[in-house]
Amino acid sequence: MTGAGAREAVEDRVFAALANTTRREVLRLLRDGGPQPVQALADHFDMRRPSLSEHLKVLRDAGLVSEERSGRQRIYRLEAAPLAEVQDWLHPYERFWRERMKGLGELLDRMPGDDAP
Repeated sequence: MTGAGAREAVEDRVFAALANTTRREVLRLLRDGGPQPVQALADHFDMRRPSLSEHLKVLRDAGLVSEERSGRQRIYRLEAAPLAEVQDWLHPYERFWRERMKGLGELLDRMPGDDAP
């Protein structure tokens, strides 16, 4: 796969990983609580551990988490670098909406006010 094609494939995996509520919650837990073993993460969800392991695999494949073995435990750590690429992709849309809101604010400022008590 070429450089651009490989990059697009990584971006697709990141967006697909972020599309799921459980996976976003795992990322939040790792962001707020730092590296954690699988069981500590699993305690936050009403699902069987193999189901959570599937979510963790998707996050690993997207480069959003890394796994380290410590004895019999697997410790997961947030890897935020791919999120910077998402931010870069979203930035033009953020600018678009900021400009729209500014225009709406200017329009509302020009409208006659409701002076009723």
